Amino acid sequence: MLSVDYTLFIQIANFLVLLFILNLVLYKPIRKILLKRKAEVGAYEESIGEYESKSEEGSKEFKEGMITARKEGFQEKEGLKGKGVEEEKSLIGSATASALEKIDEAKKNIDQTIQEAWVGLEKESATFSKELAEKILGRSL
Repeated sequence: MLSVDYTLFIQIANFLVLLFILNLVLYKPIRKILLKRKAEVGAYEESIGEYESKSEEGSKEFKEGMITARKEGFQEKEGLKGKGVEEEKSLIGSATASALEKIDEAKKNIDQTIQEAWVGLEKESATFSKELAEKILGRSL
């Protein structure tokens, strides 16, 4: 059976001394390491949160920049297209005017050539009619 004597108090004292020594040697360093690790993990989580928010802001700014760049590019494209249409109209207008001038000049040349041909034909028609009459009549006129 179990008997209570002075060895029980020695065992209790031994247990308390062992508990004190284990606390100094083992438990306190482990608790310090765990607290230090917890602080580091907390700092890492905080910096991760900061980086995530910066990343989200950067992504949002990038998307806004892309939208702005697309709008500016579209506006510039439309402006250039408008300028191109205006330049095309002016080129077509000048080409049309030049073509009309050449057509008018050609018409004048044709009219002049026709007039010259008529004058020439009138001169030659008198000669031809005289020759024809001579051949038909068989005598000279």
